Order: sequence, then C-alpha cells, then structure tokens
Amino acid sequence: MAYEIISGGVTAAKGYKCSSTRVGIKPKGTNRDVTLIKSDVPAVCVGTFTRNLVKAAPVKWDMNIAYNVKTAQAVIVNTGVANAATGEEGLKSCEIEAKKVGEVLGIPYETVLTASTGVIGPQIPVDKICGGVEELASKLTDSEEEAHEAAKAIMTTDTQPKEIAVKFTIGGKQCTIGAMCKGSGMIHPNMGTMLGFIMSDVAIEHEIALKTLREIIDDTFNMVSVDGDTSTNDTVMLLANGLAENPLITGEGADLDTFKEALYAVAEFLAKNIAKDGEGATRLFTCHVTGAKDEETARILAKSVITSNLTKAAVFGMDANAGRIFCAMGYSGADFDPNQTDVILSSKNGSIKLIDKGVLPVFSEEEALSVLQPDEITAECILHEGNGEATAWGCDLTYDYVKINADYRS
Repeated sequence: MAYEIISGGVTAAKGYKCSSTRVGIKPKGTNRDVTLIKSDVPAVCVGTFTRNLVKAAPVKWDMNIAYNVKTAQAVIVNTGVANAATGEEGLKSCEIEAKKVGEVLGIPYETVLTASTGVIGPQIPVDKICGGVEELASKLTDSEEEAHEAAKAIMTTDTQPKEIAVKFTIGGKQCTIGAMCKGSGMIHPNMGTMLGFIMSDVAIEHEIALKTLREIIDDTFNMVSVDGDTSTNDTVMLLANGLAENPLITGEGADLDTFKEALYAVAEFLAKNIAKDGEGATRLFTCHVTGAKDEETARILAKSVITSNLTKAAVFGMDANAGRIFCAMGYSGADFDPNQTDVILSSKNGSIKLIDKGVLPVFSEEEALSVLQPDEITAECILHEGNGEATAWGCDLTYDYVKINADYRS
C-alpha cells in the first residue's frame, strides 16, 4: 500500500481548520447544526454532484465554484433544512451565507462553498446561520477533537460520524488526505442525502483532480444504495491546497497513481460506512461481481442486487433466498448467461453456495442461517464470462427504516 491510515479527520492535512456550533435550526435537541471548514490558502476545488434534476440551491452554487471558479477556501455546512425546492430565494441565501463567511474570514465570497442537508422545501434560516459565523471563525482549529465534532455536527439520521485520514509520500514530501461525510437515508447510486468533504494538501492541477475524483466516485460513492432514492443535495467536494509542496501533479504517472490509491481508500471507507449506517440498518450488504464481460456489466449487476428490496428484506430476515438475488441480476438489464453463473453468500461465519451454474443446489439451512447472522454479509456473483469486476454496498431493509421515514419532518 502506498498510504497509511492515521488518526484524524477533515483537518488532518496541512492548512485546514474547522469549527461547529448550534444556531438552533432544528427546534429540538442540543446538537451542533452549522460547521465551518477553512483552508489557510486558496485550494484547487473539484466536486461531484447529484444527478437528480431537482438540485438544491447549494448544489448549484458549488457546481459553479467547482467548474468555473475552480478554487475554494472555505465551506459552510448546515443540517436541519436542505435548501432544496427553494427557488431564487434559496440561491440568494447561499450568496448571503458566502458573503458573510467571506467578510469574516477576509476571503473572496466566490471561494466559499455552501452545503445543506435536512428537510426539503422550507427556506433556509439564513439569519441564524450568518449569526453564527463570527463564533465559528473565532473557534477555528486543526485539532482532531474539533474535526470529530464537525463530523458529528453534519449528521442527520446518521447514528455515527464518518471520518478518516491517510498519509502518503509524493516526490519525497509527506501528503495527507482528511475527510468526513454524512449519509444514512435517501441514498442511491448516482450520489446518495450524502455530503462528503475531502481535504488534501497535495499539489495537483484542477483538471487532473476533477478527472481523478470522478473516477474514484464511480467506484465508491456511486456504488452505494440504502433506499433507492437519489437525493437533491448529494455533494462530494475535494479541496487540494498544495501545502505539502510535492511536485505539481499534472498528468498520468507514479505520483498520480499514489494519490489515486490514497483517495480511493478514503472514498471506499466513507462509502461503506454510509451503507453500513443506512437508516434502520442492522447489516452491511456487499455484492461483489466477478467474471463479467466488462466492468460496466459488473457494475449494473452489483447495483441491482444491493438495491433489490426483496433481497434486502431477506438479508434482514437471515433468509438464504437465492431466488431474490438471481432475480435481481436477471432484471438488471445487464447481458450475462444465467446458466454459467454462481452465487455464494459469505460472512465471517463461512460461506455457502446458493446458485451453481444457474441451478439451486442442495444446502443446509442451518449452515445458511449461521452465515447470515453477522452484521456484514457478502454476495459473490461469479459469471465466468470475462474479467469485468465491480463491488456495490448496501444494507438490509428493516422495520425501523419505515418508522424513521414515516415521521421524518417531525
């Protein structure tokens, strides 16, 4: 491995600080609900965003920065209200937030990203958010403790914070990536309500960073599904401020390969933890497809299996129902030969073959129950047709998912 996992989160890389506070966006509780992240210097800024045609105002604001401005120096994030379906007023609120942050931090407001998560529809309480900016600015720190609090502050229905940091070497210089994300429900391939903030001190050109991020996202965040709903607010931002002082990455080569490996490790960790923390979930459900004609075929099949509600319910019920997995593969739209396909379920308790060359073999129900009991289950789908391979991550479908979403606004 070209990287090493280290302790820390979104402030692990050189030159990043964060803080969070409560301004009272949600009427109940005492949790922090606004977070500020700042880079000491302007950073190359790239992002990937929801493919939902209904895009929240912060998504539109950040897309302009990522694709046109191309640099950013701060991010302000709120929970409680999504600032989606809010029209021109919602976009104006993003501008007001950014101008307030820019004024207090002494940076151009066009380099301030905004992000929101919560209920769709209501206008964002921009006065409350702006009222907390001076406090946030005064509390900015690069401490691990505050980074951890920030990871908690961006949560909505998440049950645990999601953060990671890795270090690696490029051109003799130590480089770091620190990241956090939130996501638990309204998660579906093509960016899930998912917010991800990846901060690095690597020196890299904008177009190379954007191309790399898109490739990594396709194999990680876009291979996650909790409930089949693609959110209005999905955003993953990557900032790279160059303070590691490595030789500028301008194209393919060993330096970019090292960065890619580290970035993939970060994104995969966060993506898997989103799936594991799916609303009401009790099990992480992984589908690994191998032997497909090509990678795209493998992707389609893996996604279809982990998004099947019947399969997800079977995983919750610890029911080794091979027909549900095989059926989900069959209606996926991917071209494969069912008569050459094997399906194996596995966990830390062992493995059991449920489909053998397209046929259900005789197996022990007791053994299958044992395999399905742990909190991480994998379906291995082997096609024997080529070298295409892909992995997707999901979770089981439980009674609690319905309870959580039946009264989400309250």
